Amino acid sequence: MLVYINGKIIGDEDARVAVRDGAFLYGDSLFETLKARYQQILLPEEHLDRLEQAARMLEFPCPRNNIESTLDELAATLTAPASRIRITLSRGTYQGLTRPAPEQGWFMISASPYEEMDDVCRARGIICCLAPNRRVNPFAPLPQVKHGNYADCLYARNYAHRHQADEALFIDKHGHLLEGATSNLFTLIDNQLITPPSGTLVLKGIKRQQVIKLAGELHLQCVERPLSFSEAHNADEMFICNSLIDIVPVRRIDDQHIKTGQRWKDIYKIISTCIDS
Repeated sequence: MLVYINGKIIGDEDARVAVRDGAFLYGDSLFETLKARYQQILLPEEHLDRLEQAARMLEFPCPRNNIESTLDELAATLTAPASRIRITLSRGTYQGLTRPAPEQGWFMISASPYEEMDDVCRARGIICCLAPNRRVNPFAPLPQVKHGNYADCLYARNYAHRHQADEALFIDKHGHLLEGATSNLFTLIDNQLITPPSGTLVLKGIKRQQVIKLAGELHLQCVERPLSFSEAHNADEMFICNSLIDIVPVRRIDDQHIKTGQRWKDIYKIISTCIDS
């Protein structure tokens, strides 16, 4: 693993967080997860735009120029076919609940090899389950940003693994599907691509935005609207997406089988061509 703190490379065994740092005490941090193929970091501007927007919303220090130059330095050292890159922002050391001064903020960038899903596993699709817990307070901004207070997603994802599922899907009090613990979701119904609306409870994922942007090239109308579980169960196909896994079809939710179509392959192909070129 490669680790940079405030732009300086540090051995991962020497990387430390102070016991009074807000990231440790309260999970008060922001992060982005990116993927690289060899020395090409994918969609860095989109990820940094979202990180910067979240930092403004929650009043985090975010030295974008320093982060960008560190990413460039890190990318030049990557040798794995694929790497998982994480950018983390912290405010620094707290005194009680009082926020540190902005100059105490720091950032960390880490990179480690990432094993991408092979074509056979991707085509087979994944199993999802409904998360036993709900998303956090819908009036808070946290579902709209990548915040270190990730307890709801961690609980749901580990619940899925305990029940032999690959991903957990959140639903709201009305029974509408929202998103996965680590992914956004889409369904195809009558040649219309439907995804739950981003905002109060759904993250505006980077890969999600790519799917919406490029769907028109496949003559698919993309609609953001509430999606009931019964609609998803009867959809022509369903897939999830994020920056690491790209696009993967869903073949089952709990004991309900989902049709496995072919349009996800077209979307996956065109997105891969645009991003990797």
